Amino acid sequence: MLRRLDKIRFRGHKRDDFLDLAESPNASDTECSDEIPLKVPRTSPRDSEELRDPAGPGTLIMATGVQDFNRTEFDRLNEIKGHLEIALLEKHFLQEELRKLREETNAEMLRQELDRERQRRMELEQKVQEVLKARTEEQTAQQPPKGQAQASNGAERRSQGLSSRLQKWFYERFGEYVEDFRFQPEENTVETEEPLSARRLTENMRRLKRGAKPVTNFVKNLSALSDWYSVYTSAIAFTVYMNAVWHGWAIPLFLFLAILRLSLNYLIARGWRIQWSIVPEVSEPMEPPKEDLTVSEKFQLVLDVAQKAQNLFGKMADILEKIKNLFMWVQPEITQKLYVALWAAFLASCFFPYRLVGLTVGLYAGIKFFLIDFIFKRCPRLRAKYDTPYIIWKSLPTDPQLKERSSAAISRRLQTTSSRSSVPSAPAGLGKEEDAGRFHSTKKGNFHEIFNLTENERPLAVCENGWRCCLINRDRKMPTDYIRNGVLYVTENYLCFESSKSGSSKRNKVIKLVDITDIQKYKVLSVLPGSGMGIAVSTPSTQKPLVFGAMVHRDEAFETILSQYIKITSAAASGGDS
Repeated sequence: MLRRLDKIRFRGHKRDDFLDLAESPNASDTECSDEIPLKVPRTSPRDSEELRDPAGPGTLIMATGVQDFNRTEFDRLNEIKGHLEIALLEKHFLQEELRKLREETNAEMLRQELDRERQRRMELEQKVQEVLKARTEEQTAQQPPKGQAQASNGAERRSQGLSSRLQKWFYERFGEYVEDFRFQPEENTVETEEPLSARRLTENMRRLKRGAKPVTNFVKNLSALSDWYSVYTSAIAFTVYMNAVWHGWAIPLFLFLAILRLSLNYLIARGWRIQWSIVPEVSEPMEPPKEDLTVSEKFQLVLDVAQKAQNLFGKMADILEKIKNLFMWVQPEITQKLYVALWAAFLASCFFPYRLVGLTVGLYAGIKFFLIDFIFKRCPRLRAKYDTPYIIWKSLPTDPQLKERSSAAISRRLQTTSSRSSVPSAPAGLGKEEDAGRFHSTKKGNFHEIFNLTENERPLAVCENGWRCCLINRDRKMPTDYIRNGVLYVTENYLCFESSKSGSSKRNKVIKLVDITDIQKYKVLSVLPGSGMGIAVSTPSTQKPLVFGAMVHRDEAFETILSQYIKITSAAASGGDS
């Protein structure tokens, strides 16, 4: 724009010089004597004054016009820039939507299926062309004379019509079954996982309980038969079973019982009220599901479900690990008994008739179930000595027990080697308990250094790893000090809480057991069923009790704290009396 303004000014100066030359006579005579005379347009005095004065009003108007032009052009550039940014953003959003649509529609899989179908169509067309070509070659090679062709033409038409009708009938009857045996590539379907929801969690737990109810009722009835809960029912069942086994009707008896159970279930589904159970069923009240749960209620619900799932999975893992260790010769003396029993059963099935083997096994199972188990359940000491299956099952170790045994064996070896060595493992004057207390440590350091205690203070064996919980200090009003997550320990004289947040030891809490005035189980949320998952501890230094909540093993922790508290207080009382 500045260049344009300079050009305009330059043109004004040139015009003034040109007019001066035109008015002077000497210039016209000397310079333009040999050239064609120039025709100069006539101008008014006002125009000449404006042209002569470069700083006149015409120049100001032109400068303001140039500035307005600059402003409008700058605004246009900004507007174009804004439109360009909007277009780029729209392009980015459209690309994202296109990518999502491609992922949702699985365009790649559809393209692959389309390519397969095209390839299959091309193969079929090629086969059809080969068949047609072979037929034309056969017809040209085996073309009979005209007389024979006319005679055999009618027979061929009849045979072709019959074969086409036969093929059509076969395809209508069996074409669907033939299509079922066509090999197709396996489709990999990915199941969508549902997000975590408190309502969905409670509903699944109730569904699991309702689904497992028939199985648990069946197990209870079998246990009631073995325990002779109803003497008449167990006596009738024992007599019928032994008679069926003696006459070889054991399998028909079980099949008849299954048919009878299904028939009764059909009548129950039709609305009949039939109760065929040895143990009377107790109907549990169904709690209506809550629509809206608070955050604390959801947290407590998740903890309850996690505790039940933990116990259930632990029992299932124990059973599976015992079966695995039985067959993997973890304890050879136990697996050897199973090995000998299997060889005996194999030889008996090879040399004895099946009727005799079945009779022996059936009679032993009936006597074991109805008589021997009843005696063993009533006499535990007799069962611990002579019940071979029970002894084998109880003596089978689980994987955690094997780890404990191996670690104990390693520690014994280390102790023996250290005792035999000349260098002492611990300083003189320290006992085993003091040495163990010295080296006991948490994740952040030594135990006594974290809580500023003496070296002989260490957690009890029950809570060596501590109980995870949250400390609720209701005397504090700040949210950061109101609730703290951490681990609770019990020593011989103190109750120690270690905060999980990194920082100074001010967040930790140490309470003397002697200073505790009251300890009781506490329920953080009164709306939930049960006795809760908290422990309330009252001390003289706090106005409101300290609550250790969200403890999965609350009952174990409460019994440990209470027993140690009673022990310390009784020892202090006896020392004061003496």
